[in-house]
Amino acid sequence: MDGIIEVVYGIMGKAIEVVYSYEPLAAKTVVLVPSFVSNQVSALSETIGFDEETLSYTLGMFLCYPLGIIMTMLPYGKIKHLFSFLLGAFLLQFTIGKQWIHQMITVTVCYLMLLLLPRKLSKTLIPWFVMLYCTFGHLHRQFINYLGWDLDFTGSQMVLVMKLYSLAYNLYDGERLANGTEDRAAKKCSNVAVKEVPGIIEYLGYTFNFSTVLAGPAFEYKIYKDACDGTNLYDKDGKPLGKIPSNVMPSLKPFVVSLICLGLFVVGNGMFPLLDPTDPQNNLPVVITPEFLEKPWVNRYMYSWVALFFIRMKYYFAWKNAEGACNLYYCGFEGFDEKGNVKGWEYCNNIDIISFETAPNVKELSAAWNKKTANWLSRYIYMRTGGSLAATYGMSAFWHGFYPGYYLFFMSIPFVQMCERLGKKKISPRFSANKWSPYGIVCILSTSFIVEYMVQAFQLLAYGWSMTNWKNHYFFGHILCAIFYLVVTYCVPTPKKKEA
Repeated sequence: MDGIIEVVYGIMGKAIEVVYSYEPLAAKTVVLVPSFVSNQVSALSETIGFDEETLSYTLGMFLCYPLGIIMTMLPYGKIKHLFSFLLGAFLLQFTIGKQWIHQMITVTVCYLMLLLLPRKLSKTLIPWFVMLYCTFGHLHRQFINYLGWDLDFTGSQMVLVMKLYSLAYNLYDGERLANGTEDRAAKKCSNVAVKEVPGIIEYLGYTFNFSTVLAGPAFEYKIYKDACDGTNLYDKDGKPLGKIPSNVMPSLKPFVVSLICLGLFVVGNGMFPLLDPTDPQNNLPVVITPEFLEKPWVNRYMYSWVALFFIRMKYYFAWKNAEGACNLYYCGFEGFDEKGNVKGWEYCNNIDIISFETAPNVKELSAAWNKKTANWLSRYIYMRTGGSLAATYGMSAFWHGFYPGYYLFFMSIPFVQMCERLGKKKISPRFSANKWSPYGIVCILSTSFIVEYMVQAFQLLAYGWSMTNWKNHYFFGHILCAIFYLVVTYCVPTPKKKEA
């Protein structure tokens, strides 16, 4: 076994050497970021004590707001698409430097496949290609920097995977619907189907879109296109489809929320770190150190709960920041109904914070978290595999990477859902359906109690760290799920339906 591992490591090492031999060529493509800008960021990072990667990423996120304002003032059409592409490429070069080339390579290869291959073939090969490219990125990261948290291209590549995966299916669905072919999934996704391959400028504008390139959300191509050509606001004659709403509050509110979340993360994560603040890659996580384990179990669990709450703030910051930037140029605007009334601003909303934090079950919790990724998994994995939860959760874990903690978490959550389905069938009908009823509050607390235990593996990443942590919590989440399932299955009768 050791010999096989040694051979695999040798092959990976050689492959990485070959890829790295092209690094000088990739470096020459970083032409959009002037050297003085990089020098100023380096000097600022030293002054304020932020590492340069984190500072560049944060500045890049905030830069999307002035760019969004400029995007609003540009005329509809190719100018908007070109601006979206060039500034998205700039942000990638600004944050991850020469690694931006991975996005350019992926986008180019996929565009050629869209142009040359039949829809039935491209909707299969493009998902395979983008997932394999992302997989190699994850494996490279884990091979050279295991458990490291350095910023690299895999984050933006994960967003790109969803965009290209979706677009391949959008075009396939468009063809099926145009031919009148019976396809249940295509009909369900007809509102985002695309009839023709986008022009190269439109395609680059979508895949490199500046307001989503760093942290998402990965909305559908049709949503982006409608915002850039104005069809979500005007008809073919240029007449407004309804009274055009102001974009001020839909942009300002997420921005303010993102600032609050950023502050909470910086302060809270410093006070309640889950990992070792000095060396998270090599030192034991705080929650499994001998000193920490001497504390009573209740104290240890509550500490972990609070630590995870503050960790979520960094995701809330990124997603709310992006939402506000998208809303500036009406990309998050859902349009008007038949009577000319505003539908809403949900297209770029990637997180419902209150709904997530007070979710009474995993289904609602999942629906409120990383919503556009959930849409992607639902439309292009769940629907296309006959409603397979195993395929859906497997793809979600595979898309995140290959740290054991991801798989421990995603393999555990279905047990919680099994219990919820059983409880919904046998217990919930006996109580009020009101979320804030006593029963509803019990469900909220139970969901939080169990999920916060499960998700720690997702953050700890390593198998040993994750299992040690669960062990020190006495595996209570798994054990309680097993007990609940057995007791409710065999001891609780299914209530009779009320007669009409």
